[in-house]
Amino acid sequence: MNDTREQRELLWNLIKNIRFAMFTTRHDNGHLHARPMTTQNKALESDESLWFFMSKKGDPVADLVADPVVNLVYASPSEDTYVSVSGTAAVIEDAAKKKQLWSKLVEAWFPGGVGDPDLALVQVQIVHANYWDVKESKLVQLYEMAKAAMTGKPPTELGEHGEVRMR
Repeated sequence: MNDTREQRELLWNLIKNIRFAMFTTRHDNGHLHARPMTTQNKALESDESLWFFMSKKGDPVADLVADPVVNLVYASPSEDTYVSVSGTAAVIEDAAKKKQLWSKLVEAWFPGGVGDPDLALVQVQIVHANYWDVKESKLVQLYEMAKAAMTGKPPTELGEHGEVRMR
């Protein structure tokens, strides 16, 4: 799949109903730190970015300012959908974008509203994503795994795995 628009649509369809992403940064001690964050996008636009609100005083912002390479993991075990997104993050000062993405749910974390001085708007420009999307029923999955256990051959017919490249 070479068309970026198609890739963007595929990726968005996989993650749009997953409320939280585990947002992973590299801390200054070299360790990876993951935290649940809410994706603020209403769609994946042509800028191929995912948007988040964070506290300017928090470790995630300090981490991504020092090392902008991040990873986002979306998981929906009930739908058997798993997505890992690699990208480059930056704090963006854009009042119009903050207003566009603002919601009452965000206000619970930032009671000062869209003008809260602690509110950081973080853009993650997607570079690459891997996904695993299993469409087979739980019964079929169980059968395929049992068959693999009996034959010693890993299951090959369970779902779809693919890559999405944006840059």
